[in-house]
Amino acid sequence: MRWSPQHDVFCSLDGSHKSYCTPEAYRGDTCWLFHNRGNGTFEDVTATSGIFDSSSKSLGVAMLDYDQDGWPDLLVANDTQPNKLYRNLKNGKFKDVAVEAGLAFSTEGKARAGMGVDTGDFDGSGKPGVAITNFDNEMIGLYRASAPGVFDDVSIPSGIGAASRNSLGFGCSFLDADLDGFLDLAVANGHIDETVRNIRGNVGYAQPPQLFLNQGGGKFRDMADQVGGGFETPKVGRGLACGDFDRDGDSDILLTTNNGPAYLYRNDQEGHSRSIRFHLRGTKSNREAIGSLVRIFYQGQSQSRMVRGGSSYLSQSELPVTFGLGLRDKIDRVVIDWPSGRSEEYKDLRAERTYNCLETNGIDVQSGF
Repeated sequence: MRWSPQHDVFCSLDGSHKSYCTPEAYRGDTCWLFHNRGNGTFEDVTATSGIFDSSSKSLGVAMLDYDQDGWPDLLVANDTQPNKLYRNLKNGKFKDVAVEAGLAFSTEGKARAGMGVDTGDFDGSGKPGVAITNFDNEMIGLYRASAPGVFDDVSIPSGIGAASRNSLGFGCSFLDADLDGFLDLAVANGHIDETVRNIRGNVGYAQPPQLFLNQGGGKFRDMADQVGGGFETPKVGRGLACGDFDRDGDSDILLTTNNGPAYLYRNDQEGHSRSIRFHLRGTKSNREAIGSLVRIFYQGQSQSRMVRGGSSYLSQSELPVTFGLGLRDKIDRVVIDWPSGRSEEYKDLRAERTYNCLETNGIDVQSGF
């Protein structure tokens, strides 16, 4: 939104001490889209692409292929304004379809205070789902694809809604924390006002992060207080990113705080769950392979991950994709759909490996992870 010291507005929760104003006190501002010319320079295509919208008050952006047409779409989490879902029209232009898709508002038809956002196939349907963190008393929005191009908010039946009602969420990320083959959801929480405890006794400035483990059947359970390492300690959380920093095959969590330290939580599996990882490099497609879809198949089951930049809040997770396999020691096949339109398939790959995939040149395996 548009703010300057000269035009700062005085707001207060208790009538005397200055606190943050809601974004409604200020004018919005547009998101920006820059087209990479391929020569080290970028071109501002905000207006010509259909992205321009001066009413937006945006904090998070995620990439997904919501209509599964092979072209990347963009989801923007807005604070006190409707969220935006920009459908890729395949000609350099985008169209906002968030209202039709069911992502613009809460189930009550209200624009919430969207902060962080992530997408992932958390129900094993092969279609991307969506998580959007919101202000306290608004709950996390968890959206499942229910029909082509349409989402249902399943935060309440999933168990995530009630568990997040008194939290103010920022960064969030889908990850398979326990490597059971189902995507879980990690969330960084923290309020924006240090005096909120004086106004609402059940809400604090520092708040515990949450780790919602996917129980299957559309249900999640917050296990933050059982994973150890001080993860459940209240913090003024903001950014959250995931990656296998110690190269042992599982996803670790990095969490940043406001005016405080960063916390790196190493994930150590107590069981014998296995994983398989893929690190893609494009040749015909962009070098980082962003936009590629990786699908694995085993014993009549499948999982999918997209190589993506962005998501969460002020964060970037690693680009290699990790699949949890439970106790399985191999997969039947993997299919990689590259942004160039090329599709590649490889069979009988063993678990406990990272496979380097070079577009058009095949794959090779690292020694371990």
